[in-house]
Amino acid sequence: MSSRADVSPTPVILDVDTGVDDALALLLATRSPAIDLLAVSCVAGNANVDQVVRNTLLVLDTAGAVDVPVARGADRALLDPLRDARHVHGEDGMADLGLPPSTRQPSDLHAVELLRTALEQASRPVTLVPLAPMTNIALLLRTYPHVAQRIERIVFMGGAAAVGNATAAAEFNIWHDPEAAAIVLTSGLPVTMYGLDVFYDVTVDATVAAALSASEDPAAKLAGRLIAHQVQRLGGTAATIGDAGVVAAVIAPDLLTTVSHPVRIELAGTWTRGQTIVDRRAWVGDVVADPHGLPPADVDVALGIDSDRARRLFLDTVAPGLPDPGDST
Repeated sequence: MSSRADVSPTPVILDVDTGVDDALALLLATRSPAIDLLAVSCVAGNANVDQVVRNTLLVLDTAGAVDVPVARGADRALLDPLRDARHVHGEDGMADLGLPPSTRQPSDLHAVELLRTALEQASRPVTLVPLAPMTNIALLLRTYPHVAQRIERIVFMGGAAAVGNATAAAEFNIWHDPEAAAIVLTSGLPVTMYGLDVFYDVTVDATVAAALSASEDPAAKLAGRLIAHQVQRLGGTAATIGDAGVVAAVIAPDLLTTVSHPVRIELAGTWTRGQTIVDRRAWVGDVVADPHGLPPADVDVALGIDSDRARRLFLDTVAPGLPDPGDST
């Protein structure tokens, strides 16, 4: 892995619906010297938005990142009712570990206002990383379109070129608010899609999770307990780091193999609402003859990831010095 010692940290804003894997992403982002985490905006998704705010503050406090501002955002999708994922993340969104709450309060600003302010005040364009339904981001782009020029790139967790998880066709974050995703993907901004095609590929072994859980470092300990919860829930020997893989790809973009494709969001299908339709047609004749035309910009779709390097980056950052039995390098 190339050194970034001579490179200034990338200014990043995370938009989260903090459940188990968002928490892992927050831990990686706060611990990485390659990232300057400017702010975190919260949205309903894995849990209701108030629980998401509580979870986010708790994780940041555990990581020692008490100066990162956090704001409450949309409490539901643009059109659809709230549909959470407690069956994956537990009743509290944090694996029901019974963790003590943060003693600090979120920003008085709405998340859209925090996003606008952070973007306008940043010294250079920001990488925006939505790890949740993109309701806040869509509202930002519609309310303050001028801030688009302050966004270097959007790297989001969501979608799939193959199969879904919330439904057979749709991934959860996109399915939760398809209209918001459609607004973001047609914004004309550079976009990278980190979807289910790579989401499950970066895993941590149960033995490593146990070693993390035994750490005296609060952040490493929390990471281990969250991963161990996922291992137990799935009944296997390892679990994905999920959204933390997106942050790893922001730190080291060459982890990903991406291909630029037109991507549409299905908004009306009875069985396919929320599907990310990745247009991989090779013959230009079909594309030209398509009565729907083409989206305004292609999306860099992640179709492969160097999982060993991504896992090592995560562990070396969150728990430096921890042995990794799964490391094949």
